[in-house]
Amino acid sequence: MNGASREALAAARESLDALTDNTSVDAAKLAEELAAVTALLQREVSLRRVLTDPSQAGEARAELAGRLLRGQVGGETVDLISGMVRSRWSQSRDLVDSVEELANIADLTAAQRSGDLDDVEDELFRFGRIVASDKELRAALTSRSASTAAKGQLLRSLLGGKARPATERVVTRLVTQPRGRSLEAGLESLSKLAAERRDRMVAVVTSAVPLSDRQKQRLGAVLAKIYGRPMHLNLDVDPTVLGGIVVQVGDEVINGTISERLEEATRRMAG
Repeated sequence: MNGASREALAAARESLDALTDNTSVDAAKLAEELAAVTALLQREVSLRRVLTDPSQAGEARAELAGRLLRGQVGGETVDLISGMVRSRWSQSRDLVDSVEELANIADLTAAQRSGDLDDVEDELFRFGRIVASDKELRAALTSRSASTAAKGQLLRSLLGGKARPATERVVTRLVTQPRGRSLEAGLESLSKLAAERRDRMVAVVTSAVPLSDRQKQRLGAVLAKIYGRPMHLNLDVDPTVLGGIVVQVGDEVINGTISERLEEATRRMAG
């Protein structure tokens, strides 16, 4: 997003945080309503253009949004959307992207309240790994010819009763309403949002064998010290690592594997 839209999204996120700090607000319901507004704005191109038209006063845009949404969604959702359309947006699509992001944040907030956020983070990571390793599954979830109902049913068979409710909701929205994004990019975005809920960075750790609890605690402490922020570990096992670990934080890769050392020794011998 460019400058105006970035500022508008930042303001909207602050409003959402202030709203959900009140535990009487049903964050899961708020997420559902924001998702419904996302679908409306995605479907009605002319409407989102009117709601982001810079030639119209912000208050007029907010009044229009209120008239359209009042009675369809709760007051909290109406207030959030009205506040968003008062802001300036670089392009109309940015408004849709931002409302969708707020829906996902609200669902993750609900998971945080119930103590499920760690599990949701892990489930998003695992689901991404499963999809990456199963070409047929990925094809079924991303097929343009498959109906929304069929994709939803497939996801219920995969996640229903096995994953936390927030995980199932955000993944289902991503798969059934991709809005031009790849499945991988969408899952990565969700993982980052989940990590931000606790102001944590995410480290993807690949090892030849599962790490013990003590090893995980020590690694997490070391990485937190290096990066100056709490660190959430997404753990993966790959026998080809041959011992040691590979740690990826963002675009940075810390490689401490035996295979890497062997390759380095081979390079030195060849040189």
